Amino acid sequence: MTRDLGSMAHRAARAMFDAFASVGVKTLDLTVTTRQGQKVRFQRGVQLLNMRHIMPAVLDGAAELQHNVIVRPHGPDVVFIQLDDLSADAIERVRPAAFIVLETSPKNYQAWIAMAVAEAGEDLARQLRKGAGADTAASGATRVAGSRNFKDKYAPDFPRVRITQTTPGRTASKEELVRLGLVCAGEQRAPALPARFSGSRSVPKRWPSYRRCVEGAPPTRDRSRPDISRADFTWCMIAIDWGWSAEETATRLMDESPKAHENGERYAFQTARRAAAAIDRRRPGSLLNTLARSDPASPLLPNTVRNRLVGIVAGR
Repeated sequence: MTRDLGSMAHRAARAMFDAFASVGVKTLDLTVTTRQGQKVRFQRGVQLLNMRHIMPAVLDGAAELQHNVIVRPHGPDVVFIQLDDLSADAIERVRPAAFIVLETSPKNYQAWIAMAVAEAGEDLARQLRKGAGADTAASGATRVAGSRNFKDKYAPDFPRVRITQTTPGRTASKEELVRLGLVCAGEQRAPALPARFSGSRSVPKRWPSYRRCVEGAPPTRDRSRPDISRADFTWCMIAIDWGWSAEETATRLMDESPKAHENGERYAFQTARRAAAAIDRRRPGSLLNTLARSDPASPLLPNTVRNRLVGIVAGR
C-alpha cells in the first residue's frame, strides 16, 4: 500500500514537471521545509531533467519526515504567474488561461499562467492576482504535486497536493486575460500628501533598518508570519528615497532579505525597480520628507505608520 502511494506521488510529480516543461521551464529552485515552515534544504537552479531524477527520493524522504517539498520554476523569455488561494468559484474563471491547476488543500486551488516576458510585467501580475481574487502576496513557489501539505492545522490527515487540470503548452496573452475579465483595472495614483512646512529635511545616506521593516510589515494571508515581500518593497522605497540607486539597493537587498537571497537577483532588481517607480510617482518631495511634514492627525497617516517609520529612520 505504501509503495502504491509512493508510485502515485511520483507519477503526479512527473505530470507536473511535464506541464512545466511544455511552457518553457528549464530550471527549478528546490526548497524543503518542516511542518512549522523551517527551511531544511535549498537548491537553486536545478535543471528540470535532474529534478525529475531526484524527485522520487525527495518525495519519499519528505513523506517519512513530514516535510514539505516546494519548487520555483524559471525559464528564459517566459514569466510564470502564480494565482494562489483560489476558491472553487474563482478557479473556474481562471482555468481557460492556466497551463496547470492544483488543489493544494481541500477546496483551495492554485493556477499557473505562462506569458511571454514582452507582454507580462509586475503591474500586470499584480492586477491579474487582484482581478482573479488570488493572494496578492503569492511567492511564486509551489508545492510539488503528489506531496503532502504538512501544516499543523491539517494534522493528522495531511492533504495531498493533486493536479486537477493540465493544458500542455498553454500560454496566455494580456489581451486574452483582459477578455476573460481576469485583469483588475490599474489603480489610480494617490495624490501627494499635503506639506505643512516649506522647508525640507535632509536624510543621511545610510541604509534603513531591515529588521524594523519586517516588524512593521502586514501579516501574510494566513496571518502566520510577516509578509516579507511587503517588507522588502518598503525597505527598498526608503533606501532609494535616502539617495541610494535602484541598482545599489537591489544589491544590498540580496544581503538583507532571506527571500531575495533565495529567489535571486531577478527578484531583488524587480523589487528595487518597483520601489523606484513608486518613489518617482510621489515626487516632488521625498516619501519620508513628505510624511515628516504631514499632519500627524491626518487619516492618511495613521499613528502606527508614523511610529514604524520613526523607528526605521532611527535604525532601531
